[in-house]
Amino acid sequence: MSSWRDRMKGALPRFAVVAHDLAMVWLVWQALHRLRFSMAAPATLPLWSAEIALVMAAQGLVFWQVGLYRGLWRFAGVPDLWNIFKACVLGLFAIVLGLFLYNRVDAVPRTVLVLYPLVLMGMLGAPRLLYRAWKDSRIERASTASVRILILGAGRAGEALVRDLRRFGTYEPVGFLDDAVRLRGSKVQGVPVLGRVPEVAEIARETAAKLLVIAMPSADANALQRVVLACERTGLPFRMVPRLQDVLEGRSLPGELKEVAIEDLLGRKPVLPDWKAIRGWLGARSVLVTGAGGSIGSELCRQCARHGARRIALIEIDELALTQTEAALRRDFPDLEYIPVLGDCGDPAVIAYALGLSEPDAVFHAAAYKQVPLLEAQLREAVRNNVLATATVARACREAGVGTFVLISTDKAVDPVNVLGATKRLAEMTCQSLADQRSTRFVTVRFGNVLDSAGSVVPLFREQIRSGGPVTVTDPEVTRFFMTIPEACQLILQASAIGTHEAIYTLDMGEPVPIRLLAEQMIRLAGKQPGRDIAIIYTGLRPGEKLHETLFHADERYRPTQHPKILQAEPRDVSAHAIESAIAQLREASARYDRDALGQLLRMAVPEFAPVGEHPDYIESATVVAFPARNARKV
Repeated sequence: MSSWRDRMKGALPRFAVVAHDLAMVWLVWQALHRLRFSMAAPATLPLWSAEIALVMAAQGLVFWQVGLYRGLWRFAGVPDLWNIFKACVLGLFAIVLGLFLYNRVDAVPRTVLVLYPLVLMGMLGAPRLLYRAWKDSRIERASTASVRILILGAGRAGEALVRDLRRFGTYEPVGFLDDAVRLRGSKVQGVPVLGRVPEVAEIARETAAKLLVIAMPSADANALQRVVLACERTGLPFRMVPRLQDVLEGRSLPGELKEVAIEDLLGRKPVLPDWKAIRGWLGARSVLVTGAGGSIGSELCRQCARHGARRIALIEIDELALTQTEAALRRDFPDLEYIPVLGDCGDPAVIAYALGLSEPDAVFHAAAYKQVPLLEAQLREAVRNNVLATATVARACREAGVGTFVLISTDKAVDPVNVLGATKRLAEMTCQSLADQRSTRFVTVRFGNVLDSAGSVVPLFREQIRSGGPVTVTDPEVTRFFMTIPEACQLILQASAIGTHEAIYTLDMGEPVPIRLLAEQMIRLAGKQPGRDIAIIYTGLRPGEKLHETLFHADERYRPTQHPKILQAEPRDVSAHAIESAIAQLREASARYDRDALGQLLRMAVPEFAPVGEHPDYIESATVVAFPARNARKV
């Protein structure tokens, strides 16, 4: 019933406009006849006749077909005047045709026919322009400081946004844009639906909008890309209503407007975790996170705090990162117990001390080196941190009786072609060699590149764009799998909660993203055009990099889990004795800083390691670290 009343309320103003326009047709037709006959012989023209009815019917049909009633007087402008002119001219032809069939146009003076479209255009256009001027003057007097907002999306999010904006008082919603035909000409919370989203540039000019707001939180990436592209063409700033998931997880506040982020445009939907299972496993537990000040480690701490952990121990070698992460946790989750430990988790004394203080039920090992090109020239540190430290922490957890040990791995451990992938694969094998059914549960979680993590491509592109470019991409064809930091941490918690004693989990991450496309989208989000405002330079693949990453190994039989987007791999057989011997030899070579021996031992321990772009003997050089552009191509 309420929807019927709303439709009727929206139809009444339109009926009034139609009545006004038909009244003007009658008035102009009468006035022109009386003017014409007053200059000649006197004649009496009836106020109503079959001829006048035919004229008004023909003109009314033309008005409707031309679309004169899709716009609003409130926003009348040049396009509306052009529509009125077309309607008047076409109406004249329709009237002449109708009268010709009716009475051969014998009773209508030619002067009336010539003047009719011009006079009618003035009589229809003037009231519209005067009404707009009056409304504009009222708004200016009411609030000179309000920001005029055009909202893209007239659904529930848009309706809620209007209510929130009115509470602030400094924003004035001037209209909605929506592609739904049924909403055309209607009103939402008293704000009119003015047109379709592709018409945003024209309507923004007509309404003098100063800000665009995208209220489509459920739109997929492809739809959002089209909307953002339309917004960019206007040259106006634009924001978006946050997704419900971001609000629920505390990354955005209800009613808060956020900038469109690159993860919103990536082309894959975020994985939705089973929070009931996660809270059931994590609730009231004590957890320990290594590398707690890093991108993944700090978010893991926040997720654990948000979903029921009672105590969190943080191991971090960077004192500033440890201080900042602890302060943020205490601010956002003041009721939990925190145990910060400054030190290297690969130091047996540090990890033993932290385990004794926190008595954790679960340990998340996030500490690692992960920069692919750098690690090609830093083999010793890659082995020491990614392999030997993992072996130290994993063995200490088993000896302390920790319930679950979770290794944060990478898709680069699948068929590794670089030092990062080989060291992380050996870390996986080390954890597998320590697993048995009577002690600690060892879980490995693999995922692809993480957006906005420290040292990732997104912060690099953002800084290059801020500096005016150029943006450097290694190769036009290079692709990567991407996920957000919160999504990666949710996957880690979800995999940990599944309950398998020994497993490797990976995420079905959908389609890989071309890095070239990522760069172009980030440039556009900054309000600039790729190739025109910001150049893109292709520098060639760096040491250890390949064009395309793989998520799955041919010998690891994958099966679905209780979560539709998480797959479980069957671990390949490893020799615990061989792994233990390899770790001991790697420790000796690391203590001597013998890179040749480290390289040979790594190849022997990880037979599938097939280096790509390898520098002989892993010789360090400024060239390897700086990666200057070679054979650079610009677009």
